[in-house]
Amino acid sequence: MFSGVTSRPIRHISASVALLAIGAVGCGDILDSAKDGAQKVVRQRSVFSLSPGDCYNPNGGVTDGEEASVEVVPCGEAHKGEVVGEFSIDGKSAYPGDEGISKIADEGCPTESQKFVSDPWAVPEGVGLFIYYPTKATWAGGDRTVSCTYAKESGTFTGSLKNTSLNADQLAYLKGADAVYQAFWNNQPKADQIEEDLPGYKKQAKAVSKALDAHLASLKSVDQPETVKLRTGLGEAAEAWKDAASAGSIDDFYIAYDMAFTGIDPQKTVPARKELKLSTTVPADDAEVWAS
Repeated sequence: MFSGVTSRPIRHISASVALLAIGAVGCGDILDSAKDGAQKVVRQRSVFSLSPGDCYNPNGGVTDGEEASVEVVPCGEAHKGEVVGEFSIDGKSAYPGDEGISKIADEGCPTESQKFVSDPWAVPEGVGLFIYYPTKATWAGGDRTVSCTYAKESGTFTGSLKNTSLNADQLAYLKGADAVYQAFWNNQPKADQIEEDLPGYKKQAKAVSKALDAHLASLKSVDQPETVKLRTGLGEAAEAWKDAASAGSIDDFYIAYDMAFTGIDPQKTVPARKELKLSTTVPADDAEVWAS
């Protein structure tokens, strides 16, 4: 087994595997394979030295559990992933444990990646957020870096995902919207049923209402008809989330939560996004959650 950081999609942990070997059949194939293999070896880079903007191909699968190195390629070539952010885990001497370090990565990468990819709706279909973070062994060797990447499990994509030409209104909208949905997902209780963890669901509601307040404040600077209309709807949703956060009973929570949840349905943001000249295709995962 190769020693390296753990790679995982943001909402899934996968099994560990070893790096792939290169094989060839026939003389011509051997020569071509040797040439391709030599080029790939030259491009190999340790996962500890990746930087935002690096486009890469993992040696194993995108969801493989441990990776020591990846093939770094020009972003103009077809590739499976791009590093879109990184941060260091500071203030901890002991390894936080698999669950602890996973939580740190989940909470930190959406914020870091937004600095690079301001609009997650604009990434190619099938591309999602994946994370490389230290294992217990690499932590002991001094590794503290979490690398946040957008990658595709099946197939490849071409070009960098970096946003470079967004205006002030677009950035104001995207920053607030991203914070709202991250507050929702980062505080999602483990229990599927509200009855099993009402305090956890109330905590989530409080976090979402706080993020919505900040989002509404930033949208005040955007004076466009559909965005103003969206702001009104989000204001009502914010009040519902606050009611859910302070609910005294299960029944009170359900009444508030129904309005709160539907109030942040991504589909309701499409007219404003169209007005702001942003991507209007709701990511499949989000569309499925709100449709259900």
